[in-house]
Amino acid sequence: MNTYEMNRRQALVAAGMGTLSLGMPGMVMGSDKLDNSGNAVAAEKSCIFVLLCGGPSHVDTWDMKPNAPDTIRGPYQPTSTKVPGMRINEMHTQLAKLTDQFTLINSMTHPGGISNHFDAMHNLLSGQSAKRVTQGVTDDQPYLGSFVAKHKPSKRNIVSNAWLIKCVGPPVFCAPNIGIGGYLGSAYAPVFVGSAKNHPAMPNFKPPEIYDLGDGKRLADRRQLLGTLESNVLSRDARGIDWADLREKGYDAMTRPEGRDAFNLDQEPNKLRDKYGRHPLGQNLLLARRMVEAGVRFVTVNGWTGQAPHDTKGPPSSSWDMHGGNMGMGNAFGDGSYGMGFCLPRLDQALSGLFSDLKDRGMLDNTLVVVTGEFGRTPKVLTQQPPGRQHWPQCFSSILAGCGIAGGRVYGKSDKHGAKVVSNPIRPEEMAATIYHALDIPLNAPQNNSGISRPITTGKPVLDLFG
Repeated sequence: MNTYEMNRRQALVAAGMGTLSLGMPGMVMGSDKLDNSGNAVAAEKSCIFVLLCGGPSHVDTWDMKPNAPDTIRGPYQPTSTKVPGMRINEMHTQLAKLTDQFTLINSMTHPGGISNHFDAMHNLLSGQSAKRVTQGVTDDQPYLGSFVAKHKPSKRNIVSNAWLIKCVGPPVFCAPNIGIGGYLGSAYAPVFVGSAKNHPAMPNFKPPEIYDLGDGKRLADRRQLLGTLESNVLSRDARGIDWADLREKGYDAMTRPEGRDAFNLDQEPNKLRDKYGRHPLGQNLLLARRMVEAGVRFVTVNGWTGQAPHDTKGPPSSSWDMHGGNMGMGNAFGDGSYGMGFCLPRLDQALSGLFSDLKDRGMLDNTLVVVTGEFGRTPKVLTQQPPGRQHWPQCFSSILAGCGIAGGRVYGKSDKHGAKVVSNPIRPEEMAATIYHALDIPLNAPQNNSGISRPITTGKPVLDLFG
C-alpha cells in the first residue's frame, strides 16, 4: 500500500474490524464527544499549520528593512498596522487590520547552516536542528502532526492528521518523512487530501476515498454480523470487550457525517468563500477550518497560491522559492507564479480570511495557527535579471496565533539587514515545544521505539509567546 493513500476497502475493514490504530495513515482515535444537542463539537485543541513551501523572503514580507540600501530592502514599502513596530508588506492590506490577533516572530533560525529545502523542511517539521543524515543513517524522527495524532487523536473523525495538498513537484520540496510517520509508524502518517489537479478551489473537487462508505446497508449488515459473533465470544471470554469497544469506535468514527460533510464547501456562504479567496490557498484554509471543526487534530496546509493565468511554469507546491532568473523562475518581485506581486495578495486574503473566520466562530481559543516557511531568503537581492533571492536559513519569520498565543506582538529581532538573529532566537526545537505546549501535549512523555526511549522534543516552549 502506498502510505500516501487509503482506499475504501481498507476504511471499511477499519470500521468493521476495529483496526483504526493498527497501521493505516492518519487513522487513530481519541475521545471527542458530541454536544447536548447531538451536534459535532470542535476538537479539544487542534492546529492549522500553513507551510509556505520554498521559503518566503522575510525582508520582503514580515521583517522589512525600509532604511536599508535598495539592494537589501527590495522594491516594497511596509504598511502601518495595529501594532506599533510591526512592519509588514504593503500588499498585506487586510492582514494589517488583524495584527492584534497574532504574534509575529522575527527570530526563527536554523543553527548549523542548513541551506537546502529537504533538510530545512525536515528540521522544521520534526522539531530538531540535527542533520537529517548522520554517518549514513537517515533520521526517522516523526513530524509534528504525527506526534499530535499519537497524543491527541480524534474520535469523531477517522483522520487525526491531514495534509492539504499532496506535495507535488521536484522532490527537494518534500521532506523525507512526510508520508510515513517516522518511527511512530504509518498509523500516524498524514492522510493527503487533494492535489494540484483536485483541490477545493475547483468545481469538481473530490474528497479522499476513505470517506466513501459505499453501500451503507452492506456496512450495517457487516456490523450486525460481527456483533452476533462477538456476543458469542463475550459469553466465553470477557477480554473480548476491549475488541468490541474498539470495533464500535471504528464504526462510529467511520459513519459520522461531519467528517464527510467537511469537504462540502458549498455549504459555506459565497461571501465567506470569496473572503478566503477562490484560489488553492484560500479554499484549502477554509477546508482546514472545516476539518478542524470535524475533529481533525492537525492539518498541514501547503502554501501553494496557485499558478498565474499567464505563467504556468511553477510546480504546484513551492510558490515561495523565489530565486528569480537564476533558476528560470521569473521576477521574484513580479506577478508571475513565482512573483510576490501574485503570491502576497493571495496570502493576505487567505490568512486574513482564516483569522477573522476563526475569531468570529470563537475557535481561536482551541485552534493554533502556525504560518511559516522552512527558511527565509538572502538579505541581498541577487544581481541577475530578473531579480530574486537565494535560501537563507540563519534568520526568518513566522506567525503564531490562537491556543493562548498573545496577539499584537513582535517577538525576537534580526539585525539591520535581516541577516542574523540578534535577540530571542527560536530554533525548530523551541517551535516544536511551543506547539506541543499550546496543544496540551506533555513534553516529558518518552516515545518508545524498539526498546529505545526518545523525548518528543529536546526544546523548551517559549512561554513569553503566550498571553
